[in-house]
Amino acid sequence: MHGYSRLGMPRGGGGSITASPPSSPRCRHGRSKNSSGGGGGRGPKQQSIAERAVFFIISVVFRRRGMLLFAPLLYISGMLLYMGSVSFDVVSLKNVVIISKPSPPGSLYRSPQVFQKLWPYMQAESNHTPNLLMTVWNSNVHKVWKPCIPKDTLKAELPKSNGLFIIEANGGLNQQRLSICDAVAVAGLLNATLLIPIFHLNSVWRDSSHFGNIFDEDFFIHALRNHVNVVRELPEDILQRFDNNISNIVNLRVKGWSSSAHYLRKVLPKLEEMGAVRIAPFSNRLAHAVPSNIQSLRCLANFEALRFSNSIRLLADKMVDRMVKSSSHSEGKYVSVHLRFEEDMVAFSCCEYDGGEEEKHEMDIARERSWRGKFRRRGRVIRPGANRVDGKCPLTPLEVGMMLRGMGFDNTTSVYIAAGKIYKAEKYMAPLKQMFPHLQMKDTLATSEELAPFKGHLSRLAALDYTVCLHSEVFVTTQGGNFPHFLMGHRRYLYGGHSKTIKPDKRKLALLFDNPSIRWEDFKRQMQDMLRHSEQKGVEVRKPSASLYTFPMPDCMCKEGEAIDENSNTTTQT
Repeated sequence: MHGYSRLGMPRGGGGSITASPPSSPRCRHGRSKNSSGGGGGRGPKQQSIAERAVFFIISVVFRRRGMLLFAPLLYISGMLLYMGSVSFDVVSLKNVVIISKPSPPGSLYRSPQVFQKLWPYMQAESNHTPNLLMTVWNSNVHKVWKPCIPKDTLKAELPKSNGLFIIEANGGLNQQRLSICDAVAVAGLLNATLLIPIFHLNSVWRDSSHFGNIFDEDFFIHALRNHVNVVRELPEDILQRFDNNISNIVNLRVKGWSSSAHYLRKVLPKLEEMGAVRIAPFSNRLAHAVPSNIQSLRCLANFEALRFSNSIRLLADKMVDRMVKSSSHSEGKYVSVHLRFEEDMVAFSCCEYDGGEEEKHEMDIARERSWRGKFRRRGRVIRPGANRVDGKCPLTPLEVGMMLRGMGFDNTTSVYIAAGKIYKAEKYMAPLKQMFPHLQMKDTLATSEELAPFKGHLSRLAALDYTVCLHSEVFVTTQGGNFPHFLMGHRRYLYGGHSKTIKPDKRKLALLFDNPSIRWEDFKRQMQDMLRHSEQKGVEVRKPSASLYTFPMPDCMCKEGEAIDENSNTTTQT
């Protein structure tokens, strides 16, 4: 019978363990070569490379007293690896180890597979359910709100102006709208004369339109006449003072969301000293929380003074009338959807769909074209799966269609799609049209001759979409941004305080659309819960940190039975 050393190695000899001191380093290798012995012991030739390596490391550790503290850790690690207790799903490629992990729920775009499973159930329910457009919103609203903005003033005339206030509105249609309304508020705060805002040519929108091409200048000036003096051009004395060059007028750098106190402390002295100041760009430069009389100016500018130009209004009104007539089966009610699935939006989101390498290549080109290296900066990591789980990916037309069908809107529902040029429209729009045959867009609702003057002007086209969405029974927002935020507020202002908007939970949708085995009844229940939540959130009063452009109550509206005190902007019972 063989004895065993404290390392578990078979010892040669007669079976007893001799307590001798460790051999010298010179002799150690020699002894190990002849230590096989008889019986059942294994020789070095029978040992695997991994086994010998592990045992060698442990042997060295135990024989060097200075490393005894690390022996237990190394011993356990070595034995776990040797015995295969820790398993990894790995692929080895010439010294490169790739550890593959299962994709977390909601991180993959598998909506087409979900649609294939659910489509037969949608077809079976077509024309067998009452039209949801007739009953979707709860009409028994406890508190009905109404517009309540003081449009007139008792003052005979405005006080003498402290100078000319010039701003440059940047971004798309509704970001420009925000800049214009905030500029009116600041001009009123500083008792300044406002120059009709200048529009900056945006690298994404690429629209060269001026204020008068999009908004009605005359109406804007007239609506504000008792509150803020507005001029179309630089006065002659200002032109002479600055050598007929607007660039010579000092451009003040104002931080985002600056308070009214900041403008009074920093901007007003410069205005009084120089007679004119500029702030360019002027987007999000005024805080949400300002005195009530300044908030009233925001309300007046956005909901009453800003209306689209005559050419836009004429065509937009025709489009609304056509949508109403095509929705006669639902008493003229229709659904509008703001679909953000343009190429630039898909590229900016850094999400992946089902286009493979071709899609990735196209998105790389689009990102470089519009944002010039922003997405190639050192340390920038793009995680499409994480973006989808976080609800940051634009919904595809297919996903919007499945959501609406799950909520109960059947195939007789009239749907208007507000969007720019849809990415690969022929492919992605087909299933939405399959689910909603009564579907319209600008290009189908208006003739090519009617749209010709608007081509190449994205802000003017967006104004057409805005108007058709404003008058829909239901508005669906899919991606956020200024367009839906302004629309929700405008709809609250028009419809008794209720936005009548569906704002989906995109984190929940990501999980549902990544589950091809989901049952139709379960999917419907989830969608109808989402619809009820949107209905409950339709009437909301503005919180201090929120924008009145989205939440006009109570700054721009008051409850039925209340009237506004024009001097204090507070409401009193009548």
